[in-house]
Amino acid sequence: MIIRSTLSGLLCIFLVQAAPAAEPHTEHTFRLEKNESAPAATLDDARWLAGSWTGSAFGQRFEQVWNPASAGSMVGMFKLMDGDKVSFYEILLITVEDGTLSLKVKHFNPNFTAWEEKEGYVDFRLVHLEEDALHFKGLSFYRRGDDQIDGYIVMSSGAEIREEALRYKRVH
Repeated sequence: MIIRSTLSGLLCIFLVQAAPAAEPHTEHTFRLEKNESAPAATLDDARWLAGSWTGSAFGQRFEQVWNPASAGSMVGMFKLMDGDKVSFYEILLITVEDGTLSLKVKHFNPNFTAWEEKEGYVDFRLVHLEEDALHFKGLSFYRRGDDQIDGYIVMSSGAEIREEALRYKRVH
């Protein structure tokens, strides 16, 4: 009996230590705790992003399109607009790396010159996975039904960290 409860206790400790554990970064985003690994995930976990979306972010309007997964990736496009002028563009790529999802983003000015160096991009690694939410490091997407997504991105300026909301509505 003592051996069984000891083994059971050790197994619980092992499972808690082995499970990926994300901690809150801001109210709606997460980051991995020190020495924790990313959760296992596939492109099927992101399938609900596919489609054509419009919404608001940063006090402006945006359009975003995600293609369904094919050939081991999902490709997306984002355009932020201030009235009838483009503020910036993004090309987005979700792939599976090391058994989890990686969201790569390359930014472009209105004249299509890149923000990042020629081979550079911003890489958001998955840190937490839920049935209706994808949490990349500093960027979360919450599915609020088939036609709505709430997104949150962490913005930082020096020591100041804030969260910006992106509200998505599916375009029919």
